[in-house]
Amino acid sequence: MSSRVCLVIDPMHESLFSMLKEIGWTVDYQPDISRARIKEIASNYDGLIVRSKTFIDGELLGPSPTVRFIGRAGAGLDNLDLEYLHQHNIAVLHASEGNRDAVGEYTVGALLSLMRNIPRADAQVRQMQWEREANRGEEIMSKTVGIIGYGNMGRAFAQRLSGFGCNIIAYDKYKTTYSDTFCKESTMDQIWENADILSLHIPLTPETRGLITIDYLKRFRRPIILANTARGEIVEMRVVAEALQLGLLRGAVLDVLQNEKLDRLTAEQASSFEFLRKRSDVIFTPHIAGWTFESHVKINVALVNKIKVLSQS
Repeated sequence: MSSRVCLVIDPMHESLFSMLKEIGWTVDYQPDISRARIKEIASNYDGLIVRSKTFIDGELLGPSPTVRFIGRAGAGLDNLDLEYLHQHNIAVLHASEGNRDAVGEYTVGALLSLMRNIPRADAQVRQMQWEREANRGEEIMSKTVGIIGYGNMGRAFAQRLSGFGCNIIAYDKYKTTYSDTFCKESTMDQIWENADILSLHIPLTPETRGLITIDYLKRFRRPIILANTARGEIVEMRVVAEALQLGLLRGAVLDVLQNEKLDRLTAEQASSFEFLRKRSDVIFTPHIAGWTFESHVKINVALVNKIKVLSQS
């Protein structure tokens, strides 16, 4: 690489800049830059570092892009036109290693909170209600936990869950022989047959968009608890609402939603959200599973390490 100048178009932890400087890169930090301005100046840079606010495609970078890499400060790649980037030999570097620990911890914590009725019990005590028996919970020990997607996030979750005495099984369509000390490789049929809890750790792709349907949930032998820390579009709110009404789900942890702009929900989304938000067997959080002070720095470390390797190639 020649210019070693990269444009950063989203807010980033300050640690990124010193780390890039150490490996010989100059940074132009413009976290409030508009899409129109990016189009005007993108040809001045050898790399582009992004989070998720801007879709990176041919319309933005043009038919003859000069950037040689896109650094995605996070895990998901759904805001990148991967086909366009591949066609133009633009390397895609992402940092899912950086927030995998945060996602693993969050998923365990959220499931325990749901199963032990902690949010509801806390709210009741604050209202001077002491409902001990009504908040009797259940243990996660001995439950069968099914994981869909056994990459960085799925494995981190399994690792943290492994000390709880669970039976952990995982399905990953694109991997083989991935059983380890934390979980056992399984088929979807085995997950449908055995799971008490289902946790999603897959990217959003055309294949996974709308993957979890009512018919999908009907294939489970028993009602399950669903945890989604991946992408909201994988399971729509209306599906979660209907599944709870039908008794296919007995609880849900939703860190992500198909539409996270709550002031811009469609009529259908608003109806489903209104139903779900009144239920004590649903936990909502605002896309924070991978969002910790530590992961903010770890993402930069993972990303810079990959930029360093690419620079040397």
